[in-house]
Amino acid sequence: MKISTKGRYAVIIMMELARNYKNDTYMSLNDIALNSDISLKYLEKIMINLKKENYFIVSKGSNGGYKLAYSPDKYKIGDIVRASEEETQVAPCINSMCPKTNNCKTFPLWKELNDVINNYLDSKTLADYL
Repeated sequence: MKISTKGRYAVIIMMELARNYKNDTYMSLNDIALNSDISLKYLEKIMINLKKENYFIVSKGSNGGYKLAYSPDKYKIGDIVRASEEETQVAPCINSMCPKTNNCKTFPLWKELNDVINNYLDSKTLADYL
């Protein structure tokens, strides 16, 4: 599994929001971009995928912005990565219905590796890194 900048930045963005969780205030996209050193344009693209998952609450207006919908311990790193990445498997055959899967000698290897990575990422939450 290769985690692209989109996946890594999604975790960084969510960590920014998690650090602000106790303040119970909204963070503007500009503040998130400045704090995380991510361009505003790229950040906006990543936020679209995260918004689809209802990971945060959005408020409009002069004091508006973004804040986590739930406490940081409710967000698995694996879920954040999968929400932002187009492909999250170590090999393309894991999710596809490859006709060779039943006879493939290496499929179990790639499947087990994929499971180990996903289980590890799912065992970590935003709260673990605050």
